Amino acid sequence: MNGRLFSLDYLRGLCAFGIMVYHYQYWLEGPFTANQFLGRVGVYGVSIFYILSGLTLFHVYEYSHSDRGLSVLSFFKKRFFRIFPLLWLATICSVILSKKQPDLLNLFLNLTGLFGFFSWDSVLTNGAWSIGNELVFYSVFPIILYSCMRNRVLLVGLVLCSVAMHHYFGFHILNPDIDLANQWRDYVNPLNQIFFFTAGCVIGLLTKRQSISPAAIICMLICGVVLFILTPADRNTIHLVSGWNRWIFTASCLLICMGTYRIETALPGKLHTALKFLGECSYSVYLLHALVFAVFAYVAKAAQSNGLEVPMIFKMIIPVALTLSLSYLVYTYFEKHFIRMGNRISEVKSS
Repeated sequence: MNGRLFSLDYLRGLCAFGIMVYHYQYWLEGPFTANQFLGRVGVYGVSIFYILSGLTLFHVYEYSHSDRGLSVLSFFKKRFFRIFPLLWLATICSVILSKKQPDLLNLFLNLTGLFGFFSWDSVLTNGAWSIGNELVFYSVFPIILYSCMRNRVLLVGLVLCSVAMHHYFGFHILNPDIDLANQWRDYVNPLNQIFFFTAGCVIGLLTKRQSISPAAIICMLICGVVLFILTPADRNTIHLVSGWNRWIFTASCLLICMGTYRIETALPGKLHTALKFLGECSYSVYLLHALVFAVFAYVAKAAQSNGLEVPMIFKMIIPVALTLSLSYLVYTYFEKHFIRMGNRISEVKSS
């Protein structure tokens, strides 16, 4: 299991697509309730990103450095070229589209990635809060990997700390009687999310070399999906991320990711091509979809003022098509250029 994990590409792409559709529906028709499927995808799609991030990094670096340890400098070089160019592009475009002069300190924090450490809710482009969280997780990944490989006592301590923080935020920081939007800063705190990333690394450690039967893999996936869809949670989406529901939905995400990880065969034909495309373009889809929608909404409003009403179905179809097309171009001609650049100056092949 040391080649490219197409199954994780599939899941990553589906999550990015789901988050895009969630936002487009939200911006067109208003907020979702906690018992609606898209409302759950909008919240836990990002959580699955974090699990996949930890799992993928462990899979790549545990194998590549199992004998000599992680080259920390090489790791951070690769992450820099993978994350920052598109983050800069999206941030600058967002500032231009806002037609507002940003606070210079906030702009500095956003462009350097330091916002994830000091001002995690003060983002200039939609969705970048999760990228700030990722940058925090990357900063501790060498320690997590070292503990997985060489110091299990330290690993247990790290896992227990992340579990404690996950529980503390879910039961003591996030108030189930207050809307999630009014607790956004607490929710997007990296300490509230780091369990997902740590759990992804641990899934890789515990299952990578274990033999798991196809029946067990299918059972994991079915149980995860059933929990995700059928667990009752009414009213505001705060009920998805607080109390015991938080642990139930977290378990569902872990089961889905673990089962997906152990699917070792690619899907056939065009289905593989489509999902692989989504997985490869997922970062662009995630960061650019809000920008595409903002431009589309501006054009649609201008058309409406001239007596041309865009039917509701096309208000969804057109932005989706434009986002996927733009994401393909950006990934092919922008992201891949910087990925190759990062590879050239690093010691490890692309993850």
